[in-house]
Amino acid sequence: MVITTKAIVLSAIKYSDTSLIVKCFTECCGVQSYLLRGILSSSRKGKLKKALFFPLNQLEITAGHKGKGNLEHIKEARVEHHYHTLYSDMTKNAVVLFLAEVLSSCIQEEEENTALYRYMEEALLWLDRQENTANFHILFLLKLTRYLGFYPDASEDHLPYFDLLEGVFVSHAGYGPVIEGVTLEYFRKFLGADFEGLSRRKLTKDIRRNILDGLITYYELHLSGFRKPKSLQVLHEVFR
Repeated sequence: MVITTKAIVLSAIKYSDTSLIVKCFTECCGVQSYLLRGILSSSRKGKLKKALFFPLNQLEITAGHKGKGNLEHIKEARVEHHYHTLYSDMTKNAVVLFLAEVLSSCIQEEEENTALYRYMEEALLWLDRQENTANFHILFLLKLTRYLGFYPDASEDHLPYFDLLEGVFVSHAGYGPVIEGVTLEYFRKFLGADFEGLSRRKLTKDIRRNILDGLITYYELHLSGFRKPKSLQVLHEVFR
């Protein structure tokens, strides 16, 4: 079966000297992996170019889907949305690499999830248009939990601790990890926030780091198989 669909690139891993295995989150079929034979060959003259498969690039692809758990094949691909700054701006590029690693780890379903696809598509286009993006990744990860099924319960957000294991605000810290103190004050401000209001969120480097580390722990506790991103430390360095 041949399918044409929008797709967001999650990862591209070298396979042999001339090929890539590309994992995409597709609008029609969730996560799919494709074997692109010979795409790295210097003599290749085909339509598919390596540059199409940069992390989080948004494409329209035409692909053969056998649907048997095997690597699929992309026949054609074109850029659906042209980014203007995501790959040229050093800070945004670090954010893109970090988010691609997170998304590749936490999205596994091979089924349609239009709401999640729209969220990722629109959030990335918003990031591409903005200048002040220091807290984008924090709000992106927090909003993403809504689509993954473990958005924090903020019904008691006046309480002094956020229990990362239970995903709720509590009056007393237990034995598990919590967010508390000044970090919690700022964490509360992200709940229910939108991207347009990000410029009003002024964080110190330590608070930003603490919130991000807390969110990564939150993902680890609620997603089986989630791995702490290797690019996390790089992101911390970028926002020092």
